Amino acid sequence: MTTITGVETHDVRFPTSLSLDGSDAMNKDGDYSAAYVVIRTDDPQLSGFGFTFTIGRGNDLCVSAAAQRALPLIGRNVEEIVGDLGAIYRELQSDSQLRWLGPDKGVIHLALAAVMNAVWDLAARKAGKPLWRLLTDMTPTELVDAADLRYLSDALTREEAIALLADLAPTRQQRIAELADTGYPCYTTSAGWLGYSDEKLRRLCQEAVDAGYRYIKLKVGANREDDYRRLSLAREVIGWDVNLMIDANQVWDVPEAIDWVLSLAEFKPLWIEEPTSPDDILGHAAVRRAVAPIGVATGEHGMNRVLFKQLFQAEAIDFCQLDSARLGSVNEILAVYFMAKKFGVPVCPHAGGVGLCELVQHLSIFDYVAVSGSLEGRVTEFVDHLHEHFVEPCVVSAGAYVLPTQPGYSAEMFADSIEEFAFPAGRYWSTAAARR
Repeated sequence: MTTITGVETHDVRFPTSLSLDGSDAMNKDGDYSAAYVVIRTDDPQLSGFGFTFTIGRGNDLCVSAAAQRALPLIGRNVEEIVGDLGAIYRELQSDSQLRWLGPDKGVIHLALAAVMNAVWDLAARKAGKPLWRLLTDMTPTELVDAADLRYLSDALTREEAIALLADLAPTRQQRIAELADTGYPCYTTSAGWLGYSDEKLRRLCQEAVDAGYRYIKLKVGANREDDYRRLSLAREVIGWDVNLMIDANQVWDVPEAIDWVLSLAEFKPLWIEEPTSPDDILGHAAVRRAVAPIGVATGEHGMNRVLFKQLFQAEAIDFCQLDSARLGSVNEILAVYFMAKKFGVPVCPHAGGVGLCELVQHLSIFDYVAVSGSLEGRVTEFVDHLHEHFVEPCVVSAGAYVLPTQPGYSAEMFADSIEEFAFPAGRYWSTAAARR
């Protein structure tokens, strides 16, 4: 019997604000950060690694909350935990005193994501499989048993979820073989951060096209004249055969969003991302009606499956952009994928943050193999930042994620990276030069 002996939590922050990586209309100077969780066992060869993503100040709150969330795991039998991943999720999620701080939202929910991401990583490592393979090897009933379907029966029943998975189960291996050859398509945001100069934007757009990307996203929303100029530059470089997306990061009110997006329509953006408050379901629906055929995309700040249910029911979005570290880990993510399948909305996960690309590659592969069975309208975000800090970094080739092969959720950071960028006592942050 293998036992969980302890849980470590770390506040890890990277100084991305120095280069304006990640800059947008709402978040101008973020330091990409991880509330990082390590589940230790009495088997020195078996641990679980997970995290949630923030952009600096307040990351310590998530770390403290994750430590609280993880306490019930200590002393538990690993085989029992990984043998029923739905049960352990429901146990941790249903802590009534911690739920009072949410429920299903805010710091306490981010902490649940960090802990459960580590639990799923532990399960995949225990099984000797990459997470996407662990999921695609599960039966429709096992997947639905793991999913959080609470408050969703008016949109999706348990029986419907099992049926939609059963339809594709016989052909899963065929799609795995396809992705082994082609990879899963991705788009890059690395060229389009708002703080970049025109020269850098031009250079990075050209590099993206040369690298085989057919989808490129630019940040917008701070200044309309700047947006017009930057989109002109981008189209000049990438031409009209490459898809261009724009992202306002919630900065507009609904009428402003409609007016601003229509003023940029000549650049033929595939979608406008986060045009207004992430909680405004009816606002997104109004924007969608007004700016069509430009699509509306949102979800990186969608805090739980109930919000996504309402987005689907209100026909408010064309693209669902769930986040692997904001929803309550795989258990809640499964529910969103199932609903997206039923409502016919492609899922294009958000990955603009430290480690998110490592996680979402597994989710997108699983979606194609076991849930959607389609790549139409589906493309997953990629940002080329901070992958060097991960033991098993994602690999992108010709604009597509290469299938991960190592056991786990690809979430483990190098110990040296943690020691250097731990806040505030790590080697980087403890130097006088870093305290800017």
